[in-house]
Amino acid sequence: MTQVTVEPNHRRLRIENEAKSLELSALWLRERSPDEATLDAYTGQRLIEAAELPLTLAIDAADSQGDALSLRFSDGHQGQFSIAALLDEAPAEAPRRLWSASDAPRFDVDFKQACADDAALLAMLEALHRDGFVVVSNVPAREDGMQALIDRIGPLRRTNWGGIADVKSVANAYDLTMTQRGLEPHTDNPYRDPIPGYIWLHCLTNAADGGDSTLADGFKAAELLRARDPDAYACLTRVTPRFRYQDADTHLESEGPLIELDSAGEPVRVRYSNRTEDIPALAPDELDAYYAARQAFYRLITGEELTHHLKLGAGQMIIMDNYRLLHGRSAFQLAGGVRHMRQGYVDRDSTASRRRVLQKQRAHQSAGEIA
Repeated sequence: MTQVTVEPNHRRLRIENEAKSLELSALWLRERSPDEATLDAYTGQRLIEAAELPLTLAIDAADSQGDALSLRFSDGHQGQFSIAALLDEAPAEAPRRLWSASDAPRFDVDFKQACADDAALLAMLEALHRDGFVVVSNVPAREDGMQALIDRIGPLRRTNWGGIADVKSVANAYDLTMTQRGLEPHTDNPYRDPIPGYIWLHCLTNAADGGDSTLADGFKAAELLRARDPDAYACLTRVTPRFRYQDADTHLESEGPLIELDSAGEPVRVRYSNRTEDIPALAPDELDAYYAARQAFYRLITGEELTHHLKLGAGQMIIMDNYRLLHGRSAFQLAGGVRHMRQGYVDRDSTASRRRVLQKQRAHQSAGEIA
């Protein structure tokens, strides 16, 4: 049984049932009234100027019959709402699954299946959102082998390095990824704005001695740091270092905290790049606190508690959430063979959009089958 009540001041509406209680503002309801005078029928975009609505707007009358809710507002507008839609106005994203080395997930998908089948693609995108990475097998052994799957999701993010770029040891390397040295856990390109959302790393051959990949869940590291050292956690959410990349043709700079929080105070992005961090000359006490906090975070993301090891084979690809995962590699020796990876980036908006559209299509199909 659902009960609808207008508060005595007529500025609030309360909807209650056995599962949920929700209080809604009259202004909030008025500016999203689902009628053709308020919202465009195709895009859902607002047609009225919401900022011109009177701040004293009230609900003059409310009538509910089943799922239908009819409201009359003090500006004379009448709107028809779905109660169920109002109760589900802000459906939560599927929860992320944080992990450590002992319980690291492993979601594998076949490249051809993900390219051809929406259900397989959706399963891949949901696992990527939930776990922070997925492994794709049987990727064509071509330099542009990943492109067909990228095209199923969104445009390739181009940078000053081009589109899909080599990751292998070369002379006069323009970046340390192009050497044989091991790489500490890091997130890619924190000096860009926006930072690339997802890293696609395709293995063409990995016969070199060493060169194993490492992954650590940055959100899990943040969770552990908050529990074990709250002062360090607070410092890393507060201090905003700069990050910088320069070569002969490029000068990129951006800034942001190592642990960035959303409006609910939960981690939404981690940054870590020892190679490109450029901390400003802050007050010495603040720097002392920051350096200690950074060291505590570093010990978490490099420790065996969180470090997941894997070695990609030829034809395998890993897709990683660059806002969440820290990745690195062990050093390698070319005496054992060639290590040749190809890397590209895809942004978060197109990836999330594709997942949500496929989820909506699945829901509609399920509703049709039930009907």
